[in-house]
Amino acid sequence: MTNKKHLAHNKRATTSTISGLNPNQIIDLLPCYISIQDRDLRILFVNQIFKKDFGDAIGKLCYTVYKGSGEICPNCPAQKTFQDKGLHITEETVQLRNGKICQVLIQTSPILNDNGDVMAVIEMATNISRVKTDQKELVTLGQSIALLSHGIKNILEGLEGGVYVVDEGFKDGDLELARKGWKIVSKNIFDVTDVVKNVLYSSKNRPLKYDTASPGQLVKDTLALFQDKAAAFHIRLREQINPYIPNVQLDIGGVRRMLNNLIWNALEACLNDTKKRKHFVSLKTDFYDDEHIMFEITDNGIGMDQATQRNMFEEFFSTKGSGGTGLGLAVVEKVVNKHGGRIEVTSTPGKGTKFTVIFKIK
Repeated sequence: MTNKKHLAHNKRATTSTISGLNPNQIIDLLPCYISIQDRDLRILFVNQIFKKDFGDAIGKLCYTVYKGSGEICPNCPAQKTFQDKGLHITEETVQLRNGKICQVLIQTSPILNDNGDVMAVIEMATNISRVKTDQKELVTLGQSIALLSHGIKNILEGLEGGVYVVDEGFKDGDLELARKGWKIVSKNIFDVTDVVKNVLYSSKNRPLKYDTASPGQLVKDTLALFQDKAAAFHIRLREQINPYIPNVQLDIGGVRRMLNNLIWNALEACLNDTKKRKHFVSLKTDFYDDEHIMFEITDNGIGMDQATQRNMFEEFFSTKGSGGTGLGLAVVEKVVNKHGGRIEVTSTPGKGTKFTVIFKIK
């Protein structure tokens, strides 16, 4: 009995508290953006969270406040509600007053006058940026698992083939055959290692670890790593280092991964070019200007068309079919962006490609 009295007392207290709030206070407590707009889409009312994130929008046009635009959004839900008195839902990309871009889910409903005509529209916008980010990450995870599984499967099949050739060579006492088999094994070990390192780098959002680095030594170390592989492909590696270039502060591990990916990409571009007899890959480091250094990777391989150049830094974009994961250049862009640098690319189909990576001297 005591419990019933206690519950009844709490209910009366809660009801009393709520009844003490005016409608505007309740609207201000809602975790979404509320606005009321007239037929011209001019804003008549906003709640506090709207005012906090978009500023004092009263009297301003909706699309100007949300997007800084002078034109009505193509699928404006508020305009549709004025036309058919219905409820409408859409997703839009908007910009907050602090410059941040976010995704919102917008729902509109009519406010009718005594004659049943739409006198205004009430619009509720919910920030769904976090949901969209989580959704994108899940899609990316699914894509990565599918693509990487397929890529690693191909590499493992190559390893099995190489091991078989090595075994046959030993059985027959044929060292030349065993050496050929070992080259296949070695190539596929390199490939699977490269894939795993790219996956690890692209999946971790680790902070940069700056150390004093010699750009010239980074060039030498990178070319030394690929010397045997380039020789096996009959591709000449070229080195050009300005001896006066200073030591700089870089994330050495990240820049090594970047250079490795760019050199390997250049070697494959040469391998895919069957029209030239001789191929080269050049790695150069020099001053870009008084405040920047650069790493320049040039090849005379197959080159890229405009469509490939537009998409080359997208994760999982690859022109190599089942032979590529599409992570190499995506990792390159990530390394460059995290350093606050930039990439310039020039490429001509059939002639070759030049990547120029520019870092500030610091």
